[in-house]
Amino acid sequence: MSSSAAFLADRAVLRVEGADAVEFLQGIVTNDVAKLAPGAARYAALLTPQGKILFDFFLAPTPSEAPAFLIDCPAALAGDLVRRLTMYRLRAKLTISDQSAERGVVAIWGGEAAARVGVAFADPRAEGLGERVILPRAEAQAFGEQALGAYEALRIGLGVPKGGVDFAYGDAFPHDADMDLFNGVDFAKGCYVGQEVVSRMKHRGEARKRVVRVRLAGPAPAPGALVTDGALTIGSLGAAAGLQALALLRLDRVAEAKAAGRPLAAGAVALTVEDAAAKSD
Repeated sequence: MSSSAAFLADRAVLRVEGADAVEFLQGIVTNDVAKLAPGAARYAALLTPQGKILFDFFLAPTPSEAPAFLIDCPAALAGDLVRRLTMYRLRAKLTISDQSAERGVVAIWGGEAAARVGVAFADPRAEGLGERVILPRAEAQAFGEQALGAYEALRIGLGVPKGGVDFAYGDAFPHDADMDLFNGVDFAKGCYVGQEVVSRMKHRGEARKRVVRVRLAGPAPAPGALVTDGALTIGSLGAAAGLQALALLRLDRVAEAKAAGRPLAAGAVALTVEDAAAKSD
């Protein structure tokens, strides 16, 4: 079966390289990178001390004399992420650089995995999302963006949130953004920034909000439209593809509305929640 591919113009590529790169990243991100081998990647985040997501990204090791990682991150946040990493660097023996002018990111899905040039890895969030490949920028751009709509529909159908659209950076906990469900948090690793809050939420079952899949009864309002239970706001709409969409909702209020038989709506468009129960544990 042939695969589909799209250049992800909204992604940037950073590089962290040096003798202390593994220890440095291991101490600040939500996932375990200590045993990560070339050809694989981790989905992870850098949090505030209060446990909220500042940045989410993919970490992929790349061959180098010194340990080195490429970071596939949102382009709009790349400069801020470089500054935040530099702030945490202190005396660590490593360099942090923005390579976005030289490298680009491509998503490839819907076909059998194949040998790829560049730095290639299976998307660790969900098997159905296929692979991501970091290439020289001109080669990445040659894939074009014609298939981006199909890729977004795939992502939304799998219930995988996207930062800046389905949740707000600086305002959402990893549980809100389903990072614990999509392999973005390792609860067995050592300490990292915000770790105590995230661990407490898991052990106490305090995830009151989740990004969930919803089905709309009509054309989707713009992302950010309020989702209401009558006059009560219970969340906000995220990205949509046709009648499929994602929404960040208060699960307790979804349950109350269902029990009372009250309909939900995003703006003036009715919606039904498809998988809140599955994500409430």
